[in-house]
Amino acid sequence: MKIEIVTKNYRVSDELNEVLSKKISKLDKYFEDDAKCRVYLKKVKRDAKMEISLLHKGLDIRAEGKGENFYDIIDLVLPKLERQIYKHRSKLEDKLKKSAFSGDKLFALAEDDEFALVKTKQFEVTPCTIDEAIEQFELSGYGFFVFYDIEADKTKVLYLREDGNVGLIDPIVKQ
Repeated sequence: MKIEIVTKNYRVSDELNEVLSKKISKLDKYFEDDAKCRVYLKKVKRDAKMEISLLHKGLDIRAEGKGENFYDIIDLVLPKLERQIYKHRSKLEDKLKKSAFSGDKLFALAEDDEFALVKTKQFEVTPCTIDEAIEQFELSGYGFFVFYDIEADKTKVLYLREDGNVGLIDPIVKQ
């Protein structure tokens, strides 16, 4: 597996690079040699954030974690990735190694971390331009704002990013 490490506000030590490579390479059990792994490390003051994306045969499996140091975070993120692989194993089996699911799991997994729909909300969708939607979003106090973009003739979502800026989700219907 080819591992690419990208950083922001942080310089990876040789020791951390070796630990990341050693632990991530355990995932070779599931993937062929042409798989790619992208590790994104970001440090802001005392907070550290790690995102790992596994790219292979059209798959994009992603997990992230936050904490005080990257050595602890890697031990949180890798089990999340493996949990996703096992949860969707019937869909993934033809894209992974034949022996991927033989033997034990690599990381200790908490089995009760399943997603469940616990609440449904309805929002009145406001027809407006993106600029008008941003104004209404700022006034709403929520972390997101659903609106109908009259210029594009479709529903879109504004959301508050971790960096304090606004992001736009522009859905595309997959054919």
